[in-house]
Amino acid sequence: MKPLLLLALLSLPLAAPARAATVNFVTEEYPPFSYREGDTLKGASVEQVQMLMQKAGIDMHIEIMPWTRAYAAAQGTPMTCLFTTAHSPERDKLFKWVEPLLVDANILVATASSGIRETDLDDTRRYVIGTHRGDYTEKLLKEKGYAKVDIASDFPSTLRKLMNGRIDLMPISEIYFEKLKVDHPLVRVATLSSQSLGIACEKSFPEDIRARMQQALDDLIADGTQRAIFAKYGLHLQN
Repeated sequence: MKPLLLLALLSLPLAAPARAATVNFVTEEYPPFSYREGDTLKGASVEQVQMLMQKAGIDMHIEIMPWTRAYAAAQGTPMTCLFTTAHSPERDKLFKWVEPLLVDANILVATASSGIRETDLDDTRRYVIGTHRGDYTEKLLKEKGYAKVDIASDFPSTLRKLMNGRIDLMPISEIYFEKLKVDHPLVRVATLSSQSLGIACEKSFPEDIRARMQQALDDLIADGTQRAIFAKYGLHLQN
């Protein structure tokens, strides 16, 4: 190779390593898992997502929006992921998954003043059950034969309806119930389902990025960080 050509090649700037595109996360207002406190996003799921993405070295952005809008975005917008999402058989093939942010039971609860007490799941079908639009429990309740299902716009609206006596029961995370009943006079009535909840990403989501995210979450679980985050929010994992 001629000296001048070699010198020219050596003087070329080195190519910068390729950087992964930003991952856009969408979630709903569902304290204590995801919520706003002023301009700051907080919650047991929000912190897990922030920490695993930092650990994986991937840029990210989180936005809170109504559940139905968030769910649609995760289905149709590349590089978009939704959390905290129940991994149901129906949803399995619709997304690429990173999990679990939480493994939990979903229980039906009532207000203590309602007089409704713990019973068999079959006995709860005579009550008006409230949930929010697009949540996996909306379809689950119908599949389990519940004819009186009241649909609200989001989780806080459903909880307000329960506390105001406009509905009889509502499904809720068992882990969250243990915290919520400290400040709200609620009683457990029956177990509706149990499931893994995680991050659901749009089907074209790059597999190499998903794998890095999964490894980072696995590490947070293994080193006890996930459990510590839950404890910070007054939540206690069952196992």
